[in-house]
Amino acid sequence: MAGKTRKTPSLDLQRVRTYPLRGRSSKVAATALGAIPRPGMRLRDFLGGLPQILAAADLTEIAATIAGRHRRGKTIILGMGAHPIKVGLSPLIIELMERGIINGVAMNGACIVHDFELAYHGATSEDVAAALDSGDFGMARETGEFLNGAINAASEPGLGASVGRAILDAKLPHTRLSILAAGARLGIPTTVHVAIGTDIIHMHPSADGAAIGAASLADFHALAGLVQTMHLGVFLNLGSAVIIPEVFLKALNLARNVGKRVDKLTTIDMDFMRHYRPGVNVVQRPTQTGGKGFRLTGHHEIMFPLLCAAVLEELAGGARPKARQKTKKKS
Repeated sequence: MAGKTRKTPSLDLQRVRTYPLRGRSSKVAATALGAIPRPGMRLRDFLGGLPQILAAADLTEIAATIAGRHRRGKTIILGMGAHPIKVGLSPLIIELMERGIINGVAMNGACIVHDFELAYHGATSEDVAAALDSGDFGMARETGEFLNGAINAASEPGLGASVGRAILDAKLPHTRLSILAAGARLGIPTTVHVAIGTDIIHMHPSADGAAIGAASLADFHALAGLVQTMHLGVFLNLGSAVIIPEVFLKALNLARNVGKRVDKLTTIDMDFMRHYRPGVNVVQRPTQTGGKGFRLTGHHEIMFPLLCAAVLEELAGGARPKARQKTKKKS
């Protein structure tokens, strides 16, 4: 026998409480909204017209911080994977090095492949899928011979300095596009952090594991030496999901272990998707006792030029509209 149907109690809407809107805290204010772009407008006006909400507000704050720390002579380090080179950012990175805004560059091993090929050939980034079936992937003769030769010869302490010096000395046709050569020319530490077997030059018979390991370890020690000067400095991770975040964390710990004060850092992770290690090893852990970490997520070829432009405008004295204010992030 079916049971009785339970009657749903009615809700007494007369007891609903409300409050005046003006007394409520709101996350988005009219003063933070974006300005309408105008054809032919100046860059500083465009940047000043970005909504001061979420990532746009972060971009503004990051640019102001980088410019301010640079003015105060603080250490600013760029960590990077190879993708930024492959999407055309080498000239921008070199410009920031030449201006003295970037004081050091830490690369993964793949960077030297694309950096050399641009300098030597004016082109890089092969079609892996097309060459893999035949076993031809990564087997460009000049790339293996030149890079392994530079590493094996060890003309300078460290892998990055040796390759950078070799590119300069060889007077390659497009040396101006080489970040490594710029580091050697400007005296800016450009370190390379290698995982054996990850890079195409490790497949070549000229690869010497002992030489690669020794040179990369020297670069780790050089990076740690630079990190020890980073109190109130900036670390920007551009497109490295694993190697550079891990290396940076160890270099930071080593600097602190020997008694150096490296606190109140500003750290930024820039990539087109969010990965675990940059989140914890760049953004969170290094700033947990002070400082601030950011994530700017988007395509490198758009986001990094935008950040560069914003930094240069800050350094040139480009003022943001005074009436505009930042809006709190969503929790």
